[in-house]
Amino acid sequence: MSMTDPIADMLTRIRNAVTAAHPAVDMPASRTKEQVAKVLLEEGFISAYKVVEMAPQHLLRVHLKYGRAGEKVIRGIQRVSKPGRRVYRSVEELRPVLAGTGIAIVSTSRGVLSDRQCRGERVGGEVLCHVW
Repeated sequence: MSMTDPIADMLTRIRNAVTAAHPAVDMPASRTKEQVAKVLLEEGFISAYKVVEMAPQHLLRVHLKYGRAGEKVIRGIQRVSKPGRRVYRSVEELRPVLAGTGIAIVSTSRGVLSDRQCRGERVGGEVLCHVW
C-alpha cells in the first residue's frame, strides 16, 4: 500500500516521539526526508540523524534533542503544504515563524532550506512545514 503523504508521516512520527520523550525515532528513508532532517539538524531542533541501510528499504533514524531538565526542543511541528493543497511562497512572502523562534522548511530549486536560508539566497518555493 502506498503512502499519500510521506512528509506528513515523518512529521507525525517526530511529533509523537517528542510527546513520548523517546530518544530517537525510525522511519522509511527518502532523499526529501533526509534533507528535511538535515535542515532540522542545522537549525538545532534535533541532535543527529543517520540512514540505516536495511533490505528492502533503508531507515532514517532521527535522534531527538531535549534540554538539560528534559524540556522539549521541538514544541510544535505542523505540515503546511499538503498533496491536496500545495502552498508556494516567494521570498518576499516568507514570514518568520513565531517572531523568529521557529522555522519554515521550504523545498526550493536549490534543495530543501529553512526560511532563513531562503531569505539569504533570495529564493522561494513550496513551504513543507513549520517547526517551533
